[in-house]
Amino acid sequence: MQDKKVLNNLLGVLPNDDVLAQCIHCGMCLAACPTYDLTMNERSSPRGRIKMIKSVARGEMAISDVFADEMDFCLDCQACETACPAGVKYGSMVEAARVEIAHAGYTTWWGKIIKVVSLNYLLRYKSALKVAAKLLYFYQNSGIQKLLHGSGLFKLLMPKMAEIDKLSPRVSKKFSEKLIPVNSLPKNEIKFKTAFLTGCVMDVAFAEINKDTVDVLTLMGSSVFTPRKQECCGSIHAHNGDMVTAKTLAKINIDAFEKEEYDVLVANSAGCGAFMKEYGHVLADDKNYAEKAKKFSSKVKDLSEFVFENLDQVKFKQLKETLTYHDACHLAHTQRITQEPRAILNAIPGLTNVPLNDPTRCCGSAGVYNIMRYDDSMAILKKKMDNIKATETPTVLASNPGCILQLQYGTEKFDVPVKVLHPATILKKALE
Repeated sequence: MQDKKVLNNLLGVLPNDDVLAQCIHCGMCLAACPTYDLTMNERSSPRGRIKMIKSVARGEMAISDVFADEMDFCLDCQACETACPAGVKYGSMVEAARVEIAHAGYTTWWGKIIKVVSLNYLLRYKSALKVAAKLLYFYQNSGIQKLLHGSGLFKLLMPKMAEIDKLSPRVSKKFSEKLIPVNSLPKNEIKFKTAFLTGCVMDVAFAEINKDTVDVLTLMGSSVFTPRKQECCGSIHAHNGDMVTAKTLAKINIDAFEKEEYDVLVANSAGCGAFMKEYGHVLADDKNYAEKAKKFSSKVKDLSEFVFENLDQVKFKQLKETLTYHDACHLAHTQRITQEPRAILNAIPGLTNVPLNDPTRCCGSAGVYNIMRYDDSMAILKKKMDNIKATETPTVLASNPGCILQLQYGTEKFDVPVKVLHPATILKKALE
């Protein structure tokens, strides 16, 4: 018999019986699901997983290897939520299931290593992440990485690890705090008071994009508060079943950003922005943080969301660029922001945005998914890269660090000659 606490936790995220019945008989989510598209197996579809979660929640089925594998196989891209006419919050269900799977000890040894090293250590403490990033920078720039791959030994002895090594982000020469002051001011009058999240991977691997983002904000007339004591937003922990750490990190960030007044907190990472908008919900039962978290979340906006809302005050210069745009899952499906980035690109004179086929389909990155389920991730990425190649554009834009890393890797693996940029980089060029 299943633990009563497990049953209560899962029952708490299930919709009522009428909605469940409608959901299981509907099937609108099937065409949107990348894993169902790969397998054509009903069990690997959103409604198939919901049926399994319902069975576990009601004590009709025990948590098992099969159940754990299916929840692990899911990308949590939430494309099914966009497709669902009943508005079923599938993401909440699969994330709750992962919490119980972790408690039950059904994580693979490889998954445990990844989660202990990355989630419990590197992404939990920014100081640890920076030490690891500096070591990775040395490895990448000393010639060791080039020697290992060039000799063929890495691929011969550990072929899967050799590929995963290529997925590692290229560490920035300088981290965000060396490029961005605590307080950034526009050259002229202050029109907006903003704050900025540097993130974790963005901080050490995409510091230049963070700098571009702050430059975009100041060029628009914003003051920008970038607190030093901020940490990882906690999204990757929440999606992998570690809500305790996710809540701890949320509280640290709320406290860090409370130090100064601001009207908007801008995020340039889709995953970070999506989760910070949920702080109010995540900490709703915490008497010390419930109200503060609600206020914090109400101020969070994606960069494209902020620029779009103030587009009438922005003057772009002529920019002769041809590109295509990939929708990050947590921007398109979680935050429901799809038209705003395109409206901004269309407002830049001289820029041509070539439509991408199936633009909101997941690229297969999904946090640590591409490491833990490399083969599945690559099958999903192959379809995305084929669509990008078909646009015949030299550049693709993506608003999430995981997407950027995954697409950059795909350019080499699938021989697609395209640059992968963040929209902030293009916006800066158009505003300077």
